[in-house]
Amino acid sequence: MPWSWRYEKADGTEIDAPDLGDETWTTQADAESWVGENWRGLVEAGVDQVHLIEDGRVVYGPMSLHPPEG
Repeated sequence: MPWSWRYEKADGTEIDAPDLGDETWTTQADAESWVGENWRGLVEAGVDQVHLIEDGRVVYGPMSLHPPEG
């Protein structure tokens, strides 16, 4: 089953931009590794939060890409 990310603004508005990485991965670990390596670029592109999707089903999210305040 394919794994992918859904990109959103902080208000939950989905961002549909192929240049953000609309690829899919064969494992959850691969998808999570990718977002772990690329989260800064996603934030620079305007993404505030992501959802992990497995074959059309939300596994978890929203997960903020911003560091915690404090």
